[in-house]
Amino acid sequence: MNPIIRNVRFSNPSISTFDRVSTDYFSGQYDAAKVGVSQMYLENNFHTVIFGDVLDVLQHRVPDNSIDLIFADPPYNIGKNFNGLKDKWDTDEDYLAWSYRWLDLCVQKLKPNGSLYVMSSTQFMPHFDIYLQKKMTILSRIIWHYDSSGVQAKKYFGSLYEPILFCVKDRDNYTFNASDILVEAKTGAKRKLIDYRKTPPRVYNSEKVPGNVWEFPRVRYRMEEYENHPTQKPIALLERIIKVSSNVGDTVLDPFAGTFTTSFVAQQNGRNSIGIEIQEPYIKIGLRRLNICKEYNGEVLKKELRSFETQQTNGQLPLNL
Repeated sequence: MNPIIRNVRFSNPSISTFDRVSTDYFSGQYDAAKVGVSQMYLENNFHTVIFGDVLDVLQHRVPDNSIDLIFADPPYNIGKNFNGLKDKWDTDEDYLAWSYRWLDLCVQKLKPNGSLYVMSSTQFMPHFDIYLQKKMTILSRIIWHYDSSGVQAKKYFGSLYEPILFCVKDRDNYTFNASDILVEAKTGAKRKLIDYRKTPPRVYNSEKVPGNVWEFPRVRYRMEEYENHPTQKPIALLERIIKVSSNVGDTVLDPFAGTFTTSFVAQQNGRNSIGIEIQEPYIKIGLRRLNICKEYNGEVLKKELRSFETQQTNGQLPLNL
């Protein structure tokens, strides 16, 4: 399938525009007008991959009141290495000022009945929470809990969760498809306890809407869904969010697309998607995962082989990692 390509512009094709954009992005000094880079790939107008800066794209390319659901998983400002670039601003104040700018734009792009899910680090989420309380209604403060053998703190309690805010523009009018995300209710399903308050008495329900502590494993190296990205979110996490807070045919936006899991899950569930990403290697992951194109600038798009897959290809036995 050949992608439809629109709005391709480079200020100076003779320089490495991408390198310049990426560096400025993490220092909080990106000037979209000065650099002038944006590429848009469309697949039948249902799934859009945009290569560009989040502030520039949201401000100039996404119409106001047009998005049903936004899932935002921004850089956490904790020094993670994204393809050679560290997500660390000069000061926390610089990071928060940048964050408030894209948060304002996200609110602006949502439909009146739209929903916003925002992730952040434990140290910055309180700032996001207080800021968004002035803009939206925060319905849930969710904990994504996971086990991690890599967290082995010796002089403090290691972190085993990441916080998520679930916000809506209108608390009386928003999408929440409870029946699509029901989980087992152990009181009724396992213990078979009787609710004697009912007439006649009957067993408690065997299913329920999940609480605000979600247990999904982090994406591991040997998992089928793994892509080469330091903060990839699991498919199961996005499935719950997209199924409950959007409907078939709705538009889901991820302003920090990364491995484009949000777009991938949206596609699998009949939603439309827009993914914005500043790093070209991750753009190629998105184009491949969404099956928008087979080649990019002459490069055949293939999933990167992992070490144990390379060993199998070379006829060696893989290690059981």
